[in-house]
Amino acid sequence: MGKAFEGRLEQIDAFRYRLPKIMRPDMRVDGIIYSSPSLLSEVLSGGAIDQVANVATLPGIVGASLAMPDIHWGYGFCIGGVAATDPQQGGVVSPGGVGYDINCGVRLIRTDLPVGEVQPRLKELVDQLFRDIPLGVGVGGPFSFSTQEMKHILDEGAPYLMQRGLASAEDIERTESNGHLEGADASAVSAEAFKRGHDQCGTLGSGNHFAEVQFVEEVYDASAAEALGLEAGMITLMIHSGSRGLGHQVCSDAIKSLRNAPQKYGIALPDRQLVCAPLDSPEGRQYLAGMRAAANFAWCNRQLLAVQMRRTLERFFDQTGESLGLRQVYDVAHNIAKMESHVVDGRRREVCVHRKGATRAFPPGHPELAEAFRPIGQPVIIPGSMGTASYVLLGAQTAMANTFGSTCHGAGRVLSREAAIRRASGRRIDQELMSKGIFARARGRTGLAEEQPEAYKDIDAVVECVTHAGLSSKVARLKPIGVVKG
Repeated sequence: MGKAFEGRLEQIDAFRYRLPKIMRPDMRVDGIIYSSPSLLSEVLSGGAIDQVANVATLPGIVGASLAMPDIHWGYGFCIGGVAATDPQQGGVVSPGGVGYDINCGVRLIRTDLPVGEVQPRLKELVDQLFRDIPLGVGVGGPFSFSTQEMKHILDEGAPYLMQRGLASAEDIERTESNGHLEGADASAVSAEAFKRGHDQCGTLGSGNHFAEVQFVEEVYDASAAEALGLEAGMITLMIHSGSRGLGHQVCSDAIKSLRNAPQKYGIALPDRQLVCAPLDSPEGRQYLAGMRAAANFAWCNRQLLAVQMRRTLERFFDQTGESLGLRQVYDVAHNIAKMESHVVDGRRREVCVHRKGATRAFPPGHPELAEAFRPIGQPVIIPGSMGTASYVLLGAQTAMANTFGSTCHGAGRVLSREAAIRRASGRRIDQELMSKGIFARARGRTGLAEEQPEAYKDIDAVVECVTHAGLSSKVARLKPIGVVKG
């Protein structure tokens, strides 16, 4: 696994490596891995590189089977995997190319609060956020929706929350796809998924999900930072969560319902975790409708988490959100499949872009961007681990040309959760973080151990890779000072 490909990798340039399709008779396209010499050994140490080759066998895949520098093993597709399939060439959709946490993503909120004003009360603020934000496996939140209201959430996404006074027009404008995917259908979501999600909209969950208090440590592009409302020394808030139990159930249901589809449509797969169906088949359309509904749920989830964080800060500082300067910078999706227009082999086509642990990174001028971002490009938010920096970047034209407008989504794991827990044995991760000036609280017994900084790649090296490769450009570096986790 992995190492077998080491001698077959062709270095294209300083930050790209090719798995040539001639290495396996079932590969339809090359594999392209974005990495660097300092990161490559981690790529080769697991099975993720095999998954890049496996994805290259999917019917209708165009361009290349792509992997970002945060690549690591996942279900079917590697985490950090990107693949586009063309329905006009028998292209398929695969739940493994989206993942179980559909539309896991990140939302960034800026404030007018200077870090020096917050730090004296930081522990108190983190404790309050820990009390106020619903955290952990299966935990419900303060928002409970009827079946009819859930249908609106699944069909309409975040714009529905505007009708409830829980979102502003600016929130919607500063959310990828305006917080709504066309073609979502609540009727494609099972009763069990409804049951799991009815009280989880507005909850953080567990695992690598978090809410952070940060500050802008460094600005690289002053004009872009100004356009995004960021300046050195200001406090920011970051939310990382997805579609919770509802999205997990949608994926589970789809994998079960699609298990016979490859045989039905004559599709040979090297890994059954790549179970798929043609985009224009009844099975493919059913999955897409349910996946889009779960994506809409996830945008509503992050919107309601932002509402709760805003309310906490308003009470804590005894000021209105407006006087605190609380405004959304952007919200990006990580695990999603979208129909998009891209130029492939010199011809514009509508293709289904799977981004599994990868972020959309559209360049300046792209028609899908809100007017506020069209001059500078789409904001990209790349979180690190709870003990390292996060980055704000902008999409670039090179990404549009080479990666279907995609870049990485985070640092990428190097230790499994079990290995991270073993590595933390006898240690106090919370105290280690506190020695760095970071207050961390977690609901679960192993949450901090699983997500310790050592479990992840060097975020600085990962971000340098995507910037030097031209996939995105750095705007600002954010340093965490307070973290709450499930």
